[in-house]
Amino acid sequence: MKHDVEREPDAAVDLFGDRIDRARQYTNDLADRGEELGLIGPLELPRLWSRHILNCALVAPLLRPGRVGDVGSGAGLPGLVLAIARPDCHLVLIEPMERRVDWLLAESAALELDNVTVVRARAEEAKLDAGLHQVTARAVTALKGLIPATAPLLLHGGEMLFMKGTRVDAEIEAAQKTIRKFHIVDVEVVILGEGIVPEVTRVFRATVD
Repeated sequence: MKHDVEREPDAAVDLFGDRIDRARQYTNDLADRGEELGLIGPLELPRLWSRHILNCALVAPLLRPGRVGDVGSGAGLPGLVLAIARPDCHLVLIEPMERRVDWLLAESAALELDNVTVVRARAEEAKLDAGLHQVTARAVTALKGLIPATAPLLLHGGEMLFMKGTRVDAEIEAAQKTIRKFHIVDVEVVILGEGIVPEVTRVFRATVD
């Protein structure tokens, strides 16, 4: 592992419990190969745990047992992190780029995650063998484009859990027409990680009616 990787925060064990060894291996693998494969930028190693791994793990308690999609899964943030933290959920990682798909397949095998399926596709073109109970995404696109791409993947009553930045309220305002068109209800922003990570995790949560 590279020497400039952030030291594991104390909160990691609390968030991952008896799955912490897998979380450590994934973090080490991402630190070793992530920049080379174009999965993370060169400035991310000193904040890899707090800004990326824990940032994603905070979402794990929002998952329900069932099929959870991760759109634009990339490095596996949050998909692989959630698969580690929630073995009772089956994560469907949807990613169009071959290099990233290869990484997701290799890493899920190395971590012995039997609750992961990798689908090479853009969200709007994905052909899944069953609908999703929940879908998540991180740093993909604004809600105005994300909602139309993911709503068709969800079962009736399925839930969107999109990790967002400080402009999430403005995104919601800009997507009002789209929210109505796709019958999205119970819209809220959940703030996670206060006092645990330097930057809180903001989650757009809503249901497809």
